[in-house]
Amino acid sequence: MKYYILAGEASGDLHGSNLMKALQKEDANATFRFWGGDLMEAVGGTLVKHYKERAFMGFTEVIMNLSKIFKLIAFCKEDIKNFNPDALIFIDNSGFNLRIAKWAKEAGFRTNYYISPQVWASRAGRVESIKRDIDAMYVILPFVKPFYEKYNYEVHFVGHPLIGAIANRDQIDESEFRKTYNISDKPIIALLPGSRKQEIKKMLTVMLSLVDDFPKYQFVIAGAPSQEYSFYKQFIRTDQVKFIPNKTYDLLSISHAALVTSGTATLETALFKVPQVVCYKGSTISYHIAKRIITLKFISLVNLVMDKEVVTELIQHDFNKKRLKLELQNILTSERRTKVFEDYHNLEKALGGKGASENTAKLIYESVKS
Repeated sequence: MKYYILAGEASGDLHGSNLMKALQKEDANATFRFWGGDLMEAVGGTLVKHYKERAFMGFTEVIMNLSKIFKLIAFCKEDIKNFNPDALIFIDNSGFNLRIAKWAKEAGFRTNYYISPQVWASRAGRVESIKRDIDAMYVILPFVKPFYEKYNYEVHFVGHPLIGAIANRDQIDESEFRKTYNISDKPIIALLPGSRKQEIKKMLTVMLSLVDDFPKYQFVIAGAPSQEYSFYKQFIRTDQVKFIPNKTYDLLSISHAALVTSGTATLETALFKVPQVVCYKGSTISYHIAKRIITLKFISLVNLVMDKEVVTELIQHDFNKKRLKLELQNILTSERRTKVFEDYHNLEKALGGKGASENTAKLIYESVKS
């Protein structure tokens, strides 16, 4: 069978690569053509466009790059038509993928969506177009299935792929890891500032302002695969701050606490059982637009899944040195840490265990055969 997969960002590349591996086990003749990243390319097939080519963040940047985005959409449609896949698979990245899905459904392609657009967070009216354009939806968060049921749309809850990805990773030797990256023996505070330059700059500026206030800890920046060290170098002014490129899971596995930009990384940090403070600050325009369309009580996946405040969220004006220092001090105390660990344990149970990639691959393959 021929599979055309559309993934964006580093997380989409990770989940796409694991889905491809699972599809290969189901279908010995699987052929892939995809938009993704290095991890998907390593599995095999043809990489059409790397996610770095379309990493636009926020409403303002999207508007500024509309011409480029429309050209990519037109190219993508033509490429799908020429490949003529047995199954078209979208992974997250709704702004781009839903536009392609509308065309693809009308063109007669079978459409599969792995990791639902966040219609449960804002613009629920998009559910009607999803029902129209998506033949099968595979969701990874437990509360999303009942959300869609309210709109008479049956979806598959397959579990969360991060559980399997983290459980199956190779273990590291901590002392060797610290030696390799010249990290002291102090407890580590991991900094996960995001993946795009504009958000990294906003996040790291405040995160690193705490370094002198916590001399007993080693701060380590988790470098995103989409950025080079040369960009991060401008922020590193002391040996109390280290940088590790593209080794976020290894870093989290030995970290004592973390400051994390809102997104998938909050869930990854929780699954590694690392107490965290969730941070986010966007442009003024983007923030005020988001406030008007997002209807959720929380922004972090950890709190959303548990439907309560497990981790503190510092958003926009609350994300400042004074508040961040206070919240970091809180998660370094034993009493607070014990409660966080209990909640993390319950979070993992709520996410449904391992096997999301395998469950999704099986359902897609069976639907194509039938």
